[in-house]
Amino acid sequence: MTAMPVSDLDRPHDLVGIGIGPFNLSLAALADGVPGGVDAAFFEQRPRFSWHPGLMIEGTTLQVPFLADLVTLADPASPWSFLSYLRFRERLFPFYFAEKFHIHRAEYDAYCRWVGDNLPGLHFGHQIDAVRWNPERALFEVDFTQLDAEGEAEALGRTYARNIVLGVGTEPYVPEPLRPLADAPAVPVIHSADYLDHRERLLAAEHITVVGSGQSGAEIFLDLLRARPAGAERLHWLGRTEAFAPMEYSKLGLEHFTPDYTRYFHALPEQTRDRLVPRQWQLHKGIDAATIAAIHDELYRRSLHGGWPDAVLTPGVGVRTAGRVATTRVELHLEHLQQGTRSRLTTDAVVLATGYRERPVGRMLAGLDPYLRRDSSGRSRIDSEFRMVLDESVTGSVYVQNAETHHHGVGAPDLGLAAWRGASILNSLTGTEPYPMPRRTAFTSFGLEQREAPRIPGQTIRLTPLVQGI
Repeated sequence: MTAMPVSDLDRPHDLVGIGIGPFNLSLAALADGVPGGVDAAFFEQRPRFSWHPGLMIEGTTLQVPFLADLVTLADPASPWSFLSYLRFRERLFPFYFAEKFHIHRAEYDAYCRWVGDNLPGLHFGHQIDAVRWNPERALFEVDFTQLDAEGEAEALGRTYARNIVLGVGTEPYVPEPLRPLADAPAVPVIHSADYLDHRERLLAAEHITVVGSGQSGAEIFLDLLRARPAGAERLHWLGRTEAFAPMEYSKLGLEHFTPDYTRYFHALPEQTRDRLVPRQWQLHKGIDAATIAAIHDELYRRSLHGGWPDAVLTPGVGVRTAGRVATTRVELHLEHLQQGTRSRLTTDAVVLATGYRERPVGRMLAGLDPYLRRDSSGRSRIDSEFRMVLDESVTGSVYVQNAETHHHGVGAPDLGLAAWRGASILNSLTGTEPYPMPRRTAFTSFGLEQREAPRIPGQTIRLTPLVQGI
């Protein structure tokens, strides 16, 4: 944990980052390379960087190439690249001969921790409590609580910023019917985010149900399947999607994760954007084809000597309600979405691979609420430079990372766009172009005409540098 010197608390920072996940870590690494410097401070309540520790299942890999590290797609020469990390660890030649385009998830986590442990300006063990706009000083006030090694409050503090960037990430989502069960300790109802912490307890259960047909659900089902004895697997895998479908990995399909598509999507009308995102689930919520193949191979292997494995895989099913049977079992009330039929499933443990939702920041940003401009659904408006649209009286900017899907499309949570978005934010922040943007990034032309994103009412375009000396 890095404590901020008292002299740093009153000095306004050019940028204060809230949260240190991969996206704000990427921004911090790129800010470190801006000529002339950006006075940036990033705060995170955890004691150290950690990326999905409950899903570090042995052998799992990233779903994006290693070039989608923190910096390479904006600054290949950065000292904070994945290849720089390999050189530091003296592992460049082993990596070269391994010929791995998609690296292990654990290796990506180790790389990010290396950056987090060595990059200046990161303050772990600091919980942000409130952000306000001070019109007299024309600065954001940021209140924080410094935490000790056990996560307990140690001291209160305040710092100031000309600009803010939110990178608080997402939190596990538990469907409403299962929330009471998830809080009951007698029956293991575990979100996939905590899977490894409860794996042994889950394996001790007689019957296990996995809910969720995305990558996490597939990886957990495969891990449980491999760990259970043949003929006595006692596994059930349910998903709402119409099939256990592969992720869209065609090369032209992947162009939906380019700056070109992001700009095209941002220029669409709000209602069109809202209709489009749910229909694109297979672009980012499907299953890696290799994982699907591994599941089928494992099931097939268990049928070599006759009979079928005791595993049921059923897509197109929703969980209507759920309840406890006695004190040690769970009854799920299911509905098949195509047949319109209903049934009940009794199980001894449930893993909820039901995804994540944006972490709410309403309480933390309550002081900014009078200045926020919202769309017709009450969501914050985000301009083309990833800034919340604020009242014109606010001269600073609040940037967002992975909280703009409704304005920027399915690429918002994708690691492959992290460096480009971070570079875009720094270009906007400085009023210069420390990171030149590519003019074209896709072979696909997504619209009939190329046009700039429409200006949102209340949006202010600032052309003067906000960082002194740049």
